[in-house]
Amino acid sequence: MKLQRWILSIVGSLLLSFSLVAPAAGTLDKIKTEKLISLGYRESSIPYSYVGDDNQPWGYSVDLCIKVVAALVKQLGLDELPLQWLPVTPETRVAMLKSGQIDIECGATTSTLSRMNDVDFSLPIFVDGGGYLVRRASGIRRFDDLAGKRVAVIAGTTTERAIVDALGRQKIGFELLRVSDHQQGIGALLKGKADAYAADRSQLIGLALDSGNQSDWSLGQETFSYEPLALMVRRNDASFRLAVNRELARLSRTREIHAIYNRWFGFLSPPGPLLENLYFLNGLPE
Repeated sequence: MKLQRWILSIVGSLLLSFSLVAPAAGTLDKIKTEKLISLGYRESSIPYSYVGDDNQPWGYSVDLCIKVVAALVKQLGLDELPLQWLPVTPETRVAMLKSGQIDIECGATTSTLSRMNDVDFSLPIFVDGGGYLVRRASGIRRFDDLAGKRVAVIAGTTTERAIVDALGRQKIGFELLRVSDHQQGIGALLKGKADAYAADRSQLIGLALDSGNQSDWSLGQETFSYEPLALMVRRNDASFRLAVNRELARLSRTREIHAIYNRWFGFLSPPGPLLENLYFLNGLPE
């Protein structure tokens, strides 16, 4: 009897331990059960993710997420999949994803190794980093055109160091004009005190969009620092991450991603070499 009780005790303990480590339902199961997908968006990260005049989410990342949702509807065999859009901030986005409040973040988040302790990322959707904005009429298109020109940049930023290093490596002489903020940088361009303004490309695109005169501006071809943006998903959910990546790969493989790029960035410039290479490499075969 003692032996039987001991065996039953061991079996019970093993069953309990298995139940404790059994994986929670994945995101795909959650979506199929709830017949709903929750998407996080940023309210002012133009042009990636922001609130439009109709109080609805708009932007490059938002468009990509809508494509992903359409693919999920087909994969899960659903007639439709209602979208629940929830605003996130840099401070809340990770916690909301981990808690299940959102299933995917459609914002402007850089994929980093440290963040991978808490979340996973899709294939990169954009290569952001340092760029420079110029007046279209200036004829400046690439680094070589900046020789002898005045380049404005916010003092003390990583962009200041990056533009100095990038032009220095190519032995391009230029005059550095330090400014205090974005508005002063754009003002220097408008007043003819600077020929180019350097900052993160996404910030420059947002400034051009906000100017009301998008056709007046052009973005230089080079990206001189590295920030890979990606859609953020829950950690250790390989099936959902694969579903997201499958659609992103299809968009790159068929070049549909270029139409989405052109909608949000095309008025300034075509994709630069880094982004073109990213789209090419993302086009994984099935």
